[in-house]
Amino acid sequence: MSGLYTRFTSGVLFPLHERLKRHDSVAVRRALEASQWWPPERLEALRVERLRALLVQAGQHVPYYRELFAASGFDPAAVTSVADLQRLPFLTKAVVRAQGERLRHEQAEGLARFNTGGSSGEPLIFFIGRERVSHDVAAKWRATRWWNVDIGDPEIVVWGSPIELGAQDRVRAWRDRLLRTELLPAFEMSEAKLDGFVAAIRARRPKMLFGYPSALSHIARHAERRGQRMDDLGIEVAFVTSERLYDDQRETISRLFGCRVANGYGSRDAGFIAHECPAGGLHLTAEDVIVEIVAPDGRVLPPGQSGEIVVTHLATKDFPFIRYRTGDVAVLDTARCACGRTLPLVREIQGRSTDFIVAADGTVMHGLALVYVVRDLPGVRGFKIVQHSLQRTEVQIVADEGFDRPARAAEIQAGLKRRLGAGVQVDVNYVDAIAPEKSGKYRYVVSHVAAASPAPEAAPHA
Repeated sequence: MSGLYTRFTSGVLFPLHERLKRHDSVAVRRALEASQWWPPERLEALRVERLRALLVQAGQHVPYYRELFAASGFDPAAVTSVADLQRLPFLTKAVVRAQGERLRHEQAEGLARFNTGGSSGEPLIFFIGRERVSHDVAAKWRATRWWNVDIGDPEIVVWGSPIELGAQDRVRAWRDRLLRTELLPAFEMSEAKLDGFVAAIRARRPKMLFGYPSALSHIARHAERRGQRMDDLGIEVAFVTSERLYDDQRETISRLFGCRVANGYGSRDAGFIAHECPAGGLHLTAEDVIVEIVAPDGRVLPPGQSGEIVVTHLATKDFPFIRYRTGDVAVLDTARCACGRTLPLVREIQGRSTDFIVAADGTVMHGLALVYVVRDLPGVRGFKIVQHSLQRTEVQIVADEGFDRPARAAEIQAGLKRRLGAGVQVDVNYVDAIAPEKSGKYRYVVSHVAAASPAPEAAPHA
């Protein structure tokens, strides 16, 4: 019965839902399922064709780009390679804030307004059209089906975005009921809430989980402390996104939920960028996005080198994202995945630029260099490291009873000073709970120090 209902939902109910919303998700997904096997040359030809079309539309109908192209002598119709993008400046969050309506296509209709706070808390307002929504839904849908699950299979979503949580009206509630999706808000992780989450997951017996890796691993560890099994529910896969996935989180989710873990990378502003397949490859959604890895000086780096992710989304003619600086750091790969798909691979998503810390002498390293000092201490149930300045770093800890606070604090301070500098002040504060970000995400490391290089090579130390 479950299989029949899933086929009915994915083949009839959801396509009807998308048609009523004037989305082309079904057709786009079918096209993506074909193109993922194309020879690289054919895929690249499609990307160049779509890039040229996007740039032509921008040059004709988007005031900001019309003036930019005219001032620089850039002819979008003459684009013959994705490398031609390098003749254009980056689109930064500051530019999006400053230009606002001038980034909208003059003939765009039915745009949805989005407002994201980001790690800095400074709002970013932008617009998304139906084409972009259709392509993002299709890309996520394709990746979901890689794992032998589909729309209509029972699903638990652990999420914290106010965009989702603020839209739980009757129509959306009925839609979620029909699609067998249940949303658990990730804003609060109290003991009582966690008990409720565990009970909800056990009651639904989902085939798939979707959420922040920090939230899913937190729920899993809570169930383990309660002596409650979660690996007997028939969960096939846990899709995690929106945060860096740490190795210990992957192991915890996989072991305690008894399922595979599929890492995904994307954001509300930049789109659905990459997703992991069952063979372990983190594939770019290459038909829709062009990803450049850039050095701090703006140079495009070759695969194998770490740098900031810059995205051009090819389905954003209504509000173009062209060479958009994400603030995230990654490494591309030239290898081919064992699954046979020809979509390019991301070797590693290293995190946001604010996940990197700066030592007193200016050395930049990944936050993992500090995470390892704290994470594996016996009795630590949760923690957060906040680098307030080059001279001061704070460690917030949720500890079990019996945790030797003076001894452990001295150990943490010594470990962090070895990495940050002997003169750095390290404050260890014990808290009842780690507060989430406004979005509901939990982050191990937050740095408020502007690094000289926002795209360093990762240098974690055990």
